Amino acid sequence: MPLLLFLFLATTLTISHGSEHTNIPNQIHPLRPQSGARGSNVAGLSCLSWRFGVETNNIIDWNTVPKECGDYVGHYMLGGQYRNDSRVVANEAILYAESLSLGKDGKDIWIFDTDETALSNVPYYAENGFGLTPYNSTLFNAWVLKGKAPALPETLNLYKKLMKLGIKVVFLTGRPDSQRDATAKNLKKAGYKTWEKLILRKSSESGKAAVEYKSGHRKKLEESGYRIVGNIGDQWSDLIGTNPGKRTFKLPDPMYYIG
Repeated sequence: MPLLLFLFLATTLTISHGSEHTNIPNQIHPLRPQSGARGSNVAGLSCLSWRFGVETNNIIDWNTVPKECGDYVGHYMLGGQYRNDSRVVANEAILYAESLSLGKDGKDIWIFDTDETALSNVPYYAENGFGLTPYNSTLFNAWVLKGKAPALPETLNLYKKLMKLGIKVVFLTGRPDSQRDATAKNLKKAGYKTWEKLILRKSSESGKAAVEYKSGHRKKLEESGYRIVGNIGDQWSDLIGTNPGKRTFKLPDPMYYIG
């Protein structure tokens, strides 16, 4: 029997017998199941799967975070993993932007969503259950008018790179137009000093679903001569529909769903 095959079989048999102290040279990680056949559940595993379903847009039309996942979502948003996940997305967006051959007419634009994309409402959600309770428009609007939302640092880094590359930014948000001044001041305070357009929802658009609303404005932008080279948001409704742009980037957000 070839030596490599012998070592593989010996290792497999040792693991299958469940030795907790097996010393496997050069292993990447112990090949031991953490649930199922071994019967030992890992805390938070089901919530990790739930978040995966949310981020892949397989779990839709949900109103609140499952009660059993409240602690998980809170720890995720306040811990390093949320920032790490956001950094991966932003860095990929930067690599893509740097690869583009831009026009010389100043018509290349990048669409940015606002909440949980350009601005982070984690301070608000930290005091309001991280999505465990239904959306409260009165409380959230009061928070928006304070203009205290910080930038998501990874998105701000992307924004600065785009500015250097000569790609203009358009903020397309579902916030109502009555919050224009507060939103503009907050964006500038957070580090977004300039933009091509800031588009908010007019009162006549209040009944439109997010996909329809954002698709319509992207179409208008392209009809006016702009080229949407990139589009970034935390909700799938920011990225799907018509005229999504040349490439889209989805930031993580397990706190709420906007269809």
